[in-house]
Amino acid sequence: MTKGSTDRRIKERFPASCLTVQLRERGFFGRGKPSIAVTCLDLNRYGMAVLCPRPMDAGVRLYLEMQGKYISESRVSARVVACEPYQTGFRVSMQFSYCLDKNGYSRSVDNALSRIEGFYNRFAS
Repeated sequence: MTKGSTDRRIKERFPASCLTVQLRERGFFGRGKPSIAVTCLDLNRYGMAVLCPRPMDAGVRLYLEMQGKYISESRVSARVVACEPYQTGFRVSMQFSYCLDKNGYSRSVDNALSRIEGFYNRFAS
């Protein structure tokens, strides 16, 4: 977060730079743009921040593919909350879609992201 900005997070995020993430913008009529490899900076069960080579507008809907040791999660929906210049690219902060709306809640996605969060929480300790 930048100086003077308010932290909207409801839970601490944990560093997760060894998590491999591919993101793809969701398009109309099932047509998405090509996926982009990004570097995960941190995450919790509600969202994540990544280092992306190009900027993204707030509100853009994404699909994420996450791979790591003992982790394989695909087609996780997310929405871009903020994007700002960071190091050699852009820090893209996103919120997972399953927790944005009661109708979109998925117990399986919640459980999967909770396990991933728990893994990096123990890893960070």
